[in-house]
Amino acid sequence: MSLAGLVIALLVCAVGLTLGARFLLAPRQATLDYGVAADNLRALTAIKAVRDLTAGVVLLVVWAAAGSTALGWALVATALTPTADAVIVLTNGGKRFTALGVHGLTAAVFVALGLVLALG
Repeated sequence: MSLAGLVIALLVCAVGLTLGARFLLAPRQATLDYGVAADNLRALTAIKAVRDLTAGVVLLVVWAAAGSTALGWALVATALTPTADAVIVLTNGGKRFTALGVHGLTAAVFVALGLVLALG
């Protein structure tokens, strides 16, 4: 039973990766298929809010279930999000200070803290 659960969980991960890639590669259609108009700013900010809240909860669950070493590696992996946010800001006419000073700094802190926890 645990093998079947693991296989299904990995399929769920693959679907999540596919959906995320689709929002990057075909954002208008992905947003419409999500169920909201592509120009609905409130819906798009709500999506980001839920993403950030979920990331925080997942990190806490990793820590509670697997300890500080696993939390460290999860923080390193989670640094992908603020790194991508920085790239999104830079490639969409946003301010360089915000891209690097907010998102880039967040990514750097995630990696540094994650490595401290993971490598002890």
